[in-house]
Order: sequence, then C-alpha cells, then structure tokens
Amino acid sequence: MASYIAVVHKDPKSDYGVSFPDFPGCITAGSTIDEAKDMAQQVLPFHIKGMLRDGETTPKPSALEDIMDDPDYADATAFMVVHIPDVRPKTMRVNITVPEDTLRQIDIMAKKRGMSRSSFLVHSAQNA
Repeated sequence: MASYIAVVHKDPKSDYGVSFPDFPGCITAGSTIDEAKDMAQQVLPFHIKGMLRDGETTPKPSALEDIMDDPDYADATAFMVVHIPDVRPKTMRVNITVPEDTLRQIDIMAKKRGMSRSSFLVHSAQNA
C-alpha cells in the first residue's frame, strides 16, 4: 500500500481545494475540509487506476518534509495522507478453446496493432 500527500488550499471565497504534488493535474475540492478529505480519498485511486490502464507508472511517494519545504505549498491550509491499496490487478494465466481460424484472425489483428495475443484479447474484452 502506498501513501501519498494531499495538499489542501483555501482562498477566502472558495471551497477547499486539494492537489497532489506527486500527480500534477489531479485535483478535487469540497465545501468543507471533511468533504475535501472524502473527495481526495475517492479521486486519487480513480486517477491512479486510469494511469495504470493507460500503461503509465505511478511515482514514488514524496516525503512530507520535501512537500512542506516546497514554496509552491507554503500557503497550504493542511496536509493529508491518502492511502492507496494495491490497485494493480493480479494477472492470471488461462487456457481457452478457440476455433483455429478465429485464433488466426486474433493473431493477425494483434500483430497489426503491435500487441501480443494476450494483450489484444484483454484490450478487446475491456473495450467490449
């Protein structure tokens, strides 16, 4: 399980904004600090799942001290820790039966896309 720091900001006439130094562009907000906390705990796992689905890797969590020393976060209202359970799905090997001509078609389509047979089948299933 990884833990990432969320930075809470509050301007006088705004909601509580939340950003994640390790994930530029991943932001959320809440009208109360508790709502902002709840939103942060929802948005970061969603963001990470999207990154992994797109083949990106997740960064190593930054140290709280480093974030607190960063001038970009000098006006932070609060810092929160968001725990992320292991979101990488466990892969499993399977044995399936496919007609020979269908398997040939699968291999042709996978090769055209620069994919392995397995990645093509997984991608096709995810997009079905």
